[in-house]
Amino acid sequence: MMIPDDQISYTGPPADLTLMKELPEELQNILREKNGFIAYEGGLHVRGACTEPAWHSIHTVWKGELALSKTYDALPADAVPFAEDCMGDPFVLRDKKVYRLTLETAYMEILGSLAEFFESIARDPRGVLHYEPLLKLKQQGSGLKPGQLIHAYPPYSTAQAANGVLLRAVPADAQIAYELDFFASVRDLPEGQTFRLKILPDEFA
Repeated sequence: MMIPDDQISYTGPPADLTLMKELPEELQNILREKNGFIAYEGGLHVRGACTEPAWHSIHTVWKGELALSKTYDALPADAVPFAEDCMGDPFVLRDKKVYRLTLETAYMEILGSLAEFFESIARDPRGVLHYEPLLKLKQQGSGLKPGQLIHAYPPYSTAQAANGVLLRAVPADAQIAYELDFFASVRDLPEGQTFRLKILPDEFA
């Protein structure tokens, strides 16, 4: 793995060996060194083979309550969402290749092998990780703590986002649950269709 230690701000708990055995061998090799971690001030979160904390667990978004394959047809059950960027968009390992999935739109982008993925981040973390929302959050005097992701309102995929978005740090699982609900609500709408978003006061409590 090519991520410098001085960029890592959080390391996960000891691995659950039963969960570890379910993962592809090349991912097991990464997690034996560190059972997941947060790097680049929250720009990259690699999940671990564990059950707690839930926000750090691969199982949460692979086979658990927030399993991405239940919402996104492009993700078969054997595709492992092992990491995510600052917004919660996952990096998925399938057939020895890493893909980025954009949660708002279900757009999939191939990023190469697992080794190539980490090498490209080490060379250009801001470019590969879509770092701009994190930079803007820091300019506002805020940042991400372990267990947080960035929520954008209105969503970046809407026309209204061209006028600017509000960014804030929210609990990671709440952000992912929001994105899953948003995509499920708009996935069948024709392009250009108007809709109304309603955010409950306790949505991200």
